[in-house]
Amino acid sequence: MKRTISVMVGKGSVNHNSRKFHAKNTDPERADLNREYCSEDIRKVYRELFDDAVKRYNEKQTRNDRMITDYYKKIRTGKQEKPFHEIILQIGNRDDMNAKTFGGTRAANILDEYMQSFQERNPNIRVFSAYLHMDEATPHLHIDFVPFTTGSKRGLDTRVSLKQALAAQGFHGGSRQETEWNQWVFSEKEQLAAVMERHGIEWEQKGIQREHLSVLEYKKEQRSQEVAQLKNTVEDLKVVAQEKSEKADKIQDRLERLKSRESLIGQNMYKYDNDSEWQLPEPPKLSTAKSYMTKTVEPFVKKLKRVIKSVVAQCLDLMKTVRDLENRLHREQAANDRLHDRIDTMKHENKQLTETVKDYRRVRKVLGDDKVDGIVAEAKAAEQQAQISKRNTRSKGWER
Repeated sequence: MKRTISVMVGKGSVNHNSRKFHAKNTDPERADLNREYCSEDIRKVYRELFDDAVKRYNEKQTRNDRMITDYYKKIRTGKQEKPFHEIILQIGNRDDMNAKTFGGTRAANILDEYMQSFQERNPNIRVFSAYLHMDEATPHLHIDFVPFTTGSKRGLDTRVSLKQALAAQGFHGGSRQETEWNQWVFSEKEQLAAVMERHGIEWEQKGIQREHLSVLEYKKEQRSQEVAQLKNTVEDLKVVAQEKSEKADKIQDRLERLKSRESLIGQNMYKYDNDSEWQLPEPPKLSTAKSYMTKTVEPFVKKLKRVIKSVVAQCLDLMKTVRDLENRLHREQAANDRLHDRIDTMKHENKQLTETVKDYRRVRKVLGDDKVDGIVAEAKAAEQQAQISKRNTRSKGWER
């Protein structure tokens, strides 16, 4: 028996993977057949992996603006690295390994055995979420992980890096097709194939390995990965926007409380106007002016001065606090607006990339595989010839 192996880049939707909500293609009645391997808060994982490195880094800084207060937030809002990655592994398809058949159960057991050694086999990849889904057409495994490297000479000595994490595990990039990621994925396919073999199933490769993919198929796959990454970025931006909105709401609530405090001060001022404690008493009939001044008026004036100083100080403090909060509220609202604009832009780019992927499929469907492969082969040959000519030209220049 032969079966294919599929490894795809996932969207990284942890809530979907954990079935906090069900999509249209899932069967809730089969959800109890799913398997959870781990489900950790990614922020907690970041603290576990990087807090010590962040502390060492901050101790060396002489400027506050270079300090790192939240490494997860820094990575999530930055452009160099993704906060985490996801791969999806599947054996066969809905026709030969359907989840409702014995073949699907067999595939699930193979994926389960494969998963048991995944973390040990990948020491520079920290898995924080992993699920085996049996409530869709074909059993498949979602693995979400944070790639990290240690011993860096610049920046944090332990930091997020997919390229360096895979390099530390022995995968070094070469050509565009032979990147660290592609080599690692192929290695994981081999690991899964070894488990399949123990269960009496042979890996059906169909003669299409990464190094033999046509340019058209390669580009289509790249666009698919970009679509998935964009969708993940949009989800991250939505989380940031929600946090900004909640922060603005908290500032607004505090402003309302401060206004209530101003009203309370006003009520206290009314008390000073009417309470007998704050009224200057009439002088006793037998009291002298000097005695009345010394014993009654002067202590009363001192008491009033203390109250006035206290009230003025409170008012000034309130005015400053209100101004600061209003400024913060405006900043948060402006940041929130910018995030929503960015989300709209990402959605537009995502739509365009999705259409590009569909175009590639249309070309292959209309022209046929043989014709497209022939066109691509000619284009590749022309590119290779151009590269050879370019190298020859350089060689002649060096000889001169």
